[in-house]
Amino acid sequence: MTDTSPRPWRPSPLWLAVPGFVLLVVFFAFPVARLLVLSVQDAQTGGFSLASFARITTTDVYIRVLGITFKIAGYTAIFSLLLGYPLAYWLARMPDAVRGRLLLFVMVPFWTSYLVKTFAFMLLLGRTGVINDLLLGTGIVSQPLPLINNEFGVMVGMVHAMVPLAVMTMLPVMTGIDRRLVQAAQTLGASPVHAFWLVYFKLSLPGVAAAGLLVFISSLGFFIVPAFLGGRRETMLAQLIIAQVQELLNWSFAGALAAMMLLAALVSCWVYDRVFGLSTVTGQGSDGKEASGRLRLAGLALLHGLASVCALIAMPVNRLFGPRAGRAMLPAVSWAVIAFLVAPTLIVIPIAFTSSQFLEFPPPGFSLRWFETYFSSPLWVQATVRSFLVAGATAAAATVIGGLAALALARGNSRWNGAIFAFFLAPMIVPRIVIAVGLFYLFAQIGLVATDLGLVIGHTVLAIPFTLVTIAAVLKSYDTRLDQAAATLGANRLRTLFLITVPLVKGGLIAAFLFAFITSFDELTIAIFVSGGVKTTLPKQMWDDMILQLNPTLAAVSVVVFAIVTVLLLVAERVRRSP
Repeated sequence: MTDTSPRPWRPSPLWLAVPGFVLLVVFFAFPVARLLVLSVQDAQTGGFSLASFARITTTDVYIRVLGITFKIAGYTAIFSLLLGYPLAYWLARMPDAVRGRLLLFVMVPFWTSYLVKTFAFMLLLGRTGVINDLLLGTGIVSQPLPLINNEFGVMVGMVHAMVPLAVMTMLPVMTGIDRRLVQAAQTLGASPVHAFWLVYFKLSLPGVAAAGLLVFISSLGFFIVPAFLGGRRETMLAQLIIAQVQELLNWSFAGALAAMMLLAALVSCWVYDRVFGLSTVTGQGSDGKEASGRLRLAGLALLHGLASVCALIAMPVNRLFGPRAGRAMLPAVSWAVIAFLVAPTLIVIPIAFTSSQFLEFPPPGFSLRWFETYFSSPLWVQATVRSFLVAGATAAAATVIGGLAALALARGNSRWNGAIFAFFLAPMIVPRIVIAVGLFYLFAQIGLVATDLGLVIGHTVLAIPFTLVTIAAVLKSYDTRLDQAAATLGANRLRTLFLITVPLVKGGLIAAFLFAFITSFDELTIAIFVSGGVKTTLPKQMWDDMILQLNPTLAAVSVVVFAIVTVLLLVAERVRRSP
């Protein structure tokens, strides 16, 4: 006799993603969409109007700023790939243990605040900075070089900020390439140069394109580096948006500028998805998409040309210097890139202990007076305490929400998994300045401007993609048969989650918590708008002081921020890699 009784209803694992989905809809998708609607509204009547877009396209100043923004973002992507690829390739060849230690030289600069890094370059590249003092002192130049307040300063600062992102995006793809394929190509008669370009480089292209995509989109929303290292000719789109909102309260025009930036980001994502698939952005490998037809033939022809040119260059180099010099070139270039990433921030450390009232290198004497100034200032202490509290709350919320979403995607086999994953990653794709302005408009209407809750919500939106990716990576190696065994022994899903799953993935959870904490602790874009000038965080206070005057107190604050981020990052990496 067949049992026709209905089976008990079991909720889909995708329900675990509902809290994060709702949060992102309300505090990410809706504010961004509302900002785009404002761009086509008349400020006086509220009716439909394209006047803001017409103003952009008919005013030389705005057209020039658009061109500068796209040019600098494009150059930043190109130079970040040129510097980042050799380093990522070198790291991918290392044993896992060695790679993990060397990767810290990339991770620490990546998570270090943009403000700290920009401040370091102001000390290095300024008219009376370290480099000019060195060149003048050695007699190499007779007058200071213009290394700052121009396009060169902006490019140096932005490439320095984006190279770690490029390396961390390319590295997972490179480590997944089977190096025996290159050896097989050489066995079949290909030269080492041709084997690299036509096999290894071709297989690493999804990672290269993903790195270029993320760097380009991130660079579109930059405003810290051009504000301090550039001049008026290097004004970028994000700076115009900030001015339109904070100084003129012209929401319609700010929305139009944001729409232009968002359109560029979405078009870039669409092109990348059509060629490679968006999943490779997180290092998950290709979606099986591959360019075909004329594009693929043109790409192969280009790779053949690059291989031939490199082979011609390699032959005389090997004859002159020998094969050993050729093998030493990759480590030398990689260490040079690491020095470029690490050295600028380290310059700030001795300056923070100077006895002088001015920013001098080397310091004339040792003193703790600037740390005493920092710790005795109620303004700095309050900003620091608020940053810790907001970062702690953000990390807790983002870890729970991102962890539930990662679990939902790992357990569910729905056709909606890809769309949900892309939606949760969207705050990492959409320029932060667009999210910040949209949230500011929403929070102004519901009374969350100048509140800690508003800061926590905004920072949580930005941190969710990092926690999702971190926890999802841990769940990939999780054996689901352990859950089945627990269920067989009578445990329900809730007990299984807390007694089996969570303890086994706690390393990933702690790492995700710390990454979210760092994301919030260093965040400035949301704080500029949502803090309202009242609930000042540490990065916001640094921003305000850097605009007014550079002083050794800022160096002391930079050292504190750098030390906190470095310690948290070391703990996160140690926990994440522990069994």
